[in-house]
Amino acid sequence: MRHLTPRTIRRRVVGSIAAALLCGAGLAAPAPAAAQDLDARGGAAPAPAPVPASGAESKLPGDLALTPPMGFNNWNSTHCRAEFDESMVKGIADIFVEKGLKDAGYQYVNLDDCWALPERDANGKLVPDPKRFPNGMKAVADYVHAKGLKLGIYTSAGTKTCSDIGFPGALGHEASDAQQFADWGVDYLKYDNCNNQGVDAKKRYIAMRDALKATGRPIVYSICEWGENKPWEWASDVGHLWRTTGDISDNWSSMLSIMKQNLPLAKYAGPGHWNDPDMLEVGNGGMTDTEYRTHFSMWSVMAAPLLIGSDLRKATPETFEIIGNKEVIAVDQDPLGKQGEVLSSESGRWVVAKEMKDGSRAVALFNETGSAQSIATTAKAVGLPDADGYTLRDLWQHKSYNTAGTISATVPAHGTVLLRVSADGKWAQQPPAVELGLGGAPFMEPGKATELTSKVTNLGRTPARKVSATISGPSGWQIKATSPSTASSLGTGKSLSTSWSVTAPQGASPGAYDLTVKTAYRSPSGARAQSTLPLTAHVVVAPPAGSSAMSDLPWLSTVNGWGPVEKDTSNGESAAGDGNPMTINGVVFAKGLGAHASSSIEYYTGGACEKVTAKVGVDDEKGLKGSVAFEIWADGKKAASTGVLTNVHAAEGLSADVSGAQTVRLVVTDGGDGTDSDHADWAEPTLSC
Repeated sequence: MRHLTPRTIRRRVVGSIAAALLCGAGLAAPAPAAAQDLDARGGAAPAPAPVPASGAESKLPGDLALTPPMGFNNWNSTHCRAEFDESMVKGIADIFVEKGLKDAGYQYVNLDDCWALPERDANGKLVPDPKRFPNGMKAVADYVHAKGLKLGIYTSAGTKTCSDIGFPGALGHEASDAQQFADWGVDYLKYDNCNNQGVDAKKRYIAMRDALKATGRPIVYSICEWGENKPWEWASDVGHLWRTTGDISDNWSSMLSIMKQNLPLAKYAGPGHWNDPDMLEVGNGGMTDTEYRTHFSMWSVMAAPLLIGSDLRKATPETFEIIGNKEVIAVDQDPLGKQGEVLSSESGRWVVAKEMKDGSRAVALFNETGSAQSIATTAKAVGLPDADGYTLRDLWQHKSYNTAGTISATVPAHGTVLLRVSADGKWAQQPPAVELGLGGAPFMEPGKATELTSKVTNLGRTPARKVSATISGPSGWQIKATSPSTASSLGTGKSLSTSWSVTAPQGASPGAYDLTVKTAYRSPSGARAQSTLPLTAHVVVAPPAGSSAMSDLPWLSTVNGWGPVEKDTSNGESAAGDGNPMTINGVVFAKGLGAHASSSIEYYTGGACEKVTAKVGVDDEKGLKGSVAFEIWADGKKAASTGVLTNVHAAEGLSADVSGAQTVRLVVTDGGDGTDSDHADWAEPTLSC
């Protein structure tokens, strides 16, 4: 079974045998036609219920979801657990009002799977679970509506929903179920794809569209068929939004993979018809706040639905700060309805620009990599007209600056700087924008001085005056400027570069430590301005001389598509230490690293190593599933790679010259077909120094 999320574990196509249906790219092949003709009871698969006389020509109402829907869905935080109940739903509605989320634009409180009893009643009607919803669904809808909010519900375009319990699906019951939803006061339907019996997707989703329309109640219609049949090509008059990918998981690798699948589909999005890269994971704990800000920024610049997936009753202030950022939400909700388009993505440095109704551009400078990167574009490149200057608004810092036309920032690892840039004629009222950067490798061996260079560059049309730069670090660290750290004035494009000697204490433990680079300056009018760049320094141990098994060495960082990277076993499942003997095409290896695409394992080599060697392949633990490619990177440059490997391939030798590199990364990609079951083994990886 697919193992990316608890939701995908529960997804099944039920025919004469139970076959796992894998959500997202890289899905398992459909069951044979003979199996697909049978439903879970062994009878003929029900056809979609007859549609109204207008048939396929019936269209959606044109006045719904004119901006991407905003709200909440319980699945990512509760799944089918008992805590998903009437009390929770009402509590979320209360929080929407109390915490200002309703005022920020959130309006839908959506129920996912497991709200019903496993069987219909004697009349074929759906029955809400009386333990979870003792007052019935209409009472829940009435409560939500009384708060000025709307209620959403879930079912599947199959004989059963996606839960392993097997709640009733709507295939063959479209008209009856749609009318029940309307009678309860439902405002939004998420329509999943499980247990679909091989019935044509377009027919199934059109049948429910027409059934919803026949009720006369305005209901936003969310198609959740995981992008299997490219709904962006045919569903603009079938649903108000359609999932473009499989289910998201609460980790960086999953979020990044889904973002990359959704970004190329910009031309298909617009008012009333949106690409849906799945719900938000912000606040669920599997990513850092920096990564969650990237998640929220990129979903907003992609004009994606913003459906909160964390339990707001337990949310931190940082979570509320992220999901409640009205300036970022305004990018998502811009009435022009354009999805942002990728302008560049070289070496993991992304520039995505979104045209706004007022003529401005929202610009996301997104850093995919594991270290701070300078990412730049220009006002002309993002589509703005020629002007003497531009107003540049930082939507996370809530500060405005002027720029002569360069749009640039040093972006922390996995971070996003989200800007709104305007040729509005008011730029001269703002202080000049500056870019802060730090040169040199921030790797510190205890007790040894490391040379770093800070750089302050004026991007503004006006000069920056009385400029100063500082670096601060942990208590006990010695940080000293070895060249001037002030400048009386910096004109457009001019920089202040300062050399620094940075020494970690002799007894500092290996690991990551925070450094902060700051600059303070004044605008021509004398107004004070400042900019701060948070960075990460690593206290490291020099790699040992000779040849070392890399599974015995400490790594700097890891990113993994499913669970943690494992040492000397396969990846296993989501828990630490649950791997199996590392086995590639029947051959067992005692030493190595068990990973899962998309994955990156980074080591400090300090310029002292020459070569990395390994035997690589797909682990046998998932049978014939999985396809991956392996890469070795040295200081941000690809040094070696394989083609796409599957379980039928024997272990393939891979080696790379890494001479002089400060860091080495072992990377696994998904082979181009999604990440399902992509268990990848670095067998016998060896670092020679």
